[in-house]
Amino acid sequence: MAGDHYTYRVTWSEEDGEHVGLCAEFPSLSWLAKTPEAALRGIRRLVADVVTDLDAQGETVPEPIASRRFSGRFMVRVPPEVHQRLVVEALEAGVSLNRLASAKLSR
Repeated sequence: MAGDHYTYRVTWSEEDGEHVGLCAEFPSLSWLAKTPEAALRGIRRLVADVVTDLDAQGETVPEPIASRRFSGRFMVRVPPEVHQRLVVEALEAGVSLNRLASAKLSR
């Protein structure tokens, strides 16, 4: 699976009674297994198969999150009263609204 730079996660599925392997770039895929290691191996193989099929069909293959470039900027819309409360909180803390929001999001 050379070149596999996708973002994987393994978690427990109480409903299935097994570990489930997931891939952020392919949210519709999952793999159930008795151990976390087997769930990771399974989802990685499944993603590799899907990428091979997408390539063969001339379909677009998702870019790995790790390969993307991020600007560090995004817009968040909040209700006006939340905006006002955050501005007051930032002023009281002696920081910019941007610094306050960044600190809250980083927790």
